Amino acid sequence: METDQWGRRIKAFRKLKGFTQERLAYQLGISVSVLGEVERGNRPLSDELLKDISEILRIQADELRPLEKK
Repeated sequence: METDQWGRRIKAFRKLKGFTQERLAYQLGISVSVLGEVERGNRPLSDELLKDISEILRIQADELRPLEKK
């Protein structure tokens, strides 16, 4: 898994849905620093966290999947 690409997509969808890092981290039950590390690609994304993020942002987890390079 290319964590930096996942992280960039999470950040983009978070902003698109109007969430701050603080608000999303609070709803996820994690610290802002952990969410920041995920968004920067410095922390691997667990399946559980991916599921929780997609539920809170009301998107399909597959929408967070990095686009395939052709």
